[in-house]
Amino acid sequence: MSPAAPRGLAVFDLDGTITRHDTLMPYVLGFLARRPARLPGLLHPLPTLVRFAFKRADRGDLKSALIRGTLGGASRTVLGEWTERFVPRLLAHGVWQDALACMARHRAQGDVLALMSASVDLYVPAIARALGFTEVLCTQLRWQGEYLDGALAGPNCRGAEKARRLRELRGRHPGLKVTAYGNAASDLGHLCLADRGVLVNGNSRSRQAAKGLGLSCLRWV
Repeated sequence: MSPAAPRGLAVFDLDGTITRHDTLMPYVLGFLARRPARLPGLLHPLPTLVRFAFKRADRGDLKSALIRGTLGGASRTVLGEWTERFVPRLLAHGVWQDALACMARHRAQGDVLALMSASVDLYVPAIARALGFTEVLCTQLRWQGEYLDGALAGPNCRGAEKARRLRELRGRHPGLKVTAYGNAASDLGHLCLADRGVLVNGNSRSRQAAKGLGLSCLRWV
């Protein structure tokens, strides 16, 4: 007996949508706590932060500067070992229970689950595997052989890039109705491309904008 065809495609953002907070800084700071000699690397993004303030750098530049300064040069093995410790702790204590329940409902309906995040491929694929996602889309980092360079290997998966990737994802799953969940104003673009877009735990300004675009708003705990 062949498996039932999927009914829909459910696309979840990560930071603030599934998790209660940002994931990159806890990942970085947890890594540094075990390697204090790397702590001065936290100063590395400061020049980029100044350029960002004057709109001469973007969030992708900031992300790259932070990662290169703090994690750059670490091996795949060392970072993999830290990811194996970080992800279970995050999922045990740092996720919205309503998000887990929502994923379970989509899975029970036979929907394809996709995780799409601006966070990086050091740990997002591991989170996706642990939560049972079929598809994972995130920001890719550059490596030099077995050692992390830390520069972005492609666009930061945020804003317009998320919209572009959602179109590609939809192309890989033709005919499926898409439900997309996000938590920030930067997610509104791709939420509008879904058959049903849902803003989760948005602030007052993003909720107002979402309602004006015909999107649903939910509060998850």
